[in-house]
Amino acid sequence: MPGDFVRVPLGPREVVGVVWEGALNEDRPPVDAAKLRPVIERLDVPPLPLAALEFAEWVADYTLSPAGMVLRMMMSAREAFSPPKPSYGYRLVGAAPGRLTKARSRVLEAAANGLTWRKSALAEAAGVSAGVIDGLVATGTLVKDVVLPAPWPLADPSYASLELTPAQTEAAHALARAVGERAYSVTLLDGVTGAGKTEVYFEAVAEALKQGAQALILLPEIALTGQFIARFEARFGAPPCTWHSELTPNQRGRAWWAVASGEARVVVGARSALFLPFHELGLIIVDEEHDQAFKQEDRVNYHARDMAVVRGSLGGFPVILSSATPSIESQVNADQGRYRRIVLPARFSGAALPDITAIDMRKDPPERGRWLSPILVARIARALDEKEQSLLFLNRRGYAPLTLCRNCGYRFECPQCSAWLVEHRFRKQLQCHHCGVSVPAPSTCPQCGAEDALIPCGPGVERIAEEVVERFPDARIAILSSDLMPNLAALRRVLEQIAQGHADIVIGTQLVAKGHHFPGLAVVGVVDGDLGLAQGDPRAAERTYQLLHQVTGRAGREDVVGFGYIQTYRPDHPVIKALVSGDRDRFLAQEITAREEAGYPPFGRLAALIISARSQGQAESFARALVRAAPPAERIRLLGPAEAPLAVIAGRHRMRILLKAPRESDLQAYLRAWLARAPTPKAGVRLTVDIDPYNFL
Repeated sequence: MPGDFVRVPLGPREVVGVVWEGALNEDRPPVDAAKLRPVIERLDVPPLPLAALEFAEWVADYTLSPAGMVLRMMMSAREAFSPPKPSYGYRLVGAAPGRLTKARSRVLEAAANGLTWRKSALAEAAGVSAGVIDGLVATGTLVKDVVLPAPWPLADPSYASLELTPAQTEAAHALARAVGERAYSVTLLDGVTGAGKTEVYFEAVAEALKQGAQALILLPEIALTGQFIARFEARFGAPPCTWHSELTPNQRGRAWWAVASGEARVVVGARSALFLPFHELGLIIVDEEHDQAFKQEDRVNYHARDMAVVRGSLGGFPVILSSATPSIESQVNADQGRYRRIVLPARFSGAALPDITAIDMRKDPPERGRWLSPILVARIARALDEKEQSLLFLNRRGYAPLTLCRNCGYRFECPQCSAWLVEHRFRKQLQCHHCGVSVPAPSTCPQCGAEDALIPCGPGVERIAEEVVERFPDARIAILSSDLMPNLAALRRVLEQIAQGHADIVIGTQLVAKGHHFPGLAVVGVVDGDLGLAQGDPRAAERTYQLLHQVTGRAGREDVVGFGYIQTYRPDHPVIKALVSGDRDRFLAQEITAREEAGYPPFGRLAALIISARSQGQAESFARALVRAAPPAERIRLLGPAEAPLAVIAGRHRMRILLKAPRESDLQAYLRAWLARAPTPKAGVRLTVDIDPYNFL
């Protein structure tokens, strides 16, 4: 039947596939029996629901991707399609051995409850080595036994009731009513930072559970899931099923099965969780819906927020988009009545929003060789005196974005990309943040051989940390950067320590801007407020506003008064003025007007064609041939081909063609017609199509 997983022969191999149409499909022309090979077996795996097949076809059609590539995302848990591997543990069955040491006694005491223990867990509980367990197995005191996986804990919609403000209660009731309608709708939950949006949409999740439906909550950053799961458990009495890249293969396989079988009723995950095989999906929530992390730019180029709306439309159930800084697209959809809008204008705790100050770096510059203005330094010192936390935000990893030789001017450039190597002083490396290549930090210039002539240019978070240590040697400092965190568990530990007040000054990249709750945080300083504005990107102003609003919104969320300071050389820029004045709506209105006049999304449509090749000549030649093959169209403009701003990545030269069209145009149909008549790329030349691009580098 359609949706069944089957093992089939493909050439000399055996592969897993999905039955896409019924065997008796009358619209399909007959196939010569000699060309057919029998299915080897139908797998004992829950089939993909028809809604998932329809969704895969829709995504493939919209993104101009092969349906098989979309299906591959739905089959991303390979362990789910293999027989489960037995897991073994140890259980107490016999009398104590004749030779009873203290270590063995501790094991017997821990195992006295009669449960089957995993070896590592039993050894940890007893404080012994694994060899002690093996010795007790040899004496017959412990027996090896199969450990059956525990049933998935069920979230209880009635487990706890949260204390909500009147505004939150009204919003929660509205969202619950949308779920109760059992029909497609999209609601924009627009609340200031700290308004308690999570607690509000939990009531929609509770309503979905009461109706027997599954719910999916998408988060932009897996680091957010630590605090989030604790809040979820407090409300529902059990953790949700999680889905993200840090899961082991076995964990992915089990989670996939739990979703497919309906055992997992609530899933919290990254954007790829949208392609899990839900059979009874009745609600999708996209938290921080404005976040760029929801855009995938690998293989299938899709935006999870937009595809979540499509999934809700195909399945006939509600979608909730939550943000303190809604995207222009969602804002316009709400203004035009396509989305419902619920506003939470005040913080849950009753605390005021932080007071934002722009520090004009032309008038109050830092000392020579330093990066923090005296105004910001004085405010951090005051926070330390008052036992309050401060956060310094700079969206630039490493120590310095550029290293050069002051003797000959040599600059360290990536050998594979048109980008500078970033110094990571803590690791003593120079690294490219585009292709990942790294080299040991040299002590002499590779061009002129001069010693002690290499100087860092500009700051990264590591350099800011160095200055903070010099200025405040007694302060406890935490640095949040993906380069310095070996894994998700380490990152969560640091976040938990910060929330518990074990750090005085936090220095971080955009990791600190997304949804974290630090009760003692009083001061947020943005080291470079202009960093995101100097880009040839139609969303640059919107993104900068969202990022800086989110990070300054971490301050003053509970008992402390919040203050935000933005160091800038452009205090009169509309983004900076909007942040200082707190007049978000005026800024959004200006951005919406500018987008409409320019014909940019959501009032127009964009598509990008990226051509890459091992040589510049190959890339340029194919790009020009591609443009010559473009069908004529009155209202569709072709811009390019032009060299991409990042002209070389991982040794591949890149050209870009941008298509700009009115909103009502069928851009996909035009692209299909164009690609059908386009020349076939030669060996080594790649063509990538990105509908609704978010990256213009």
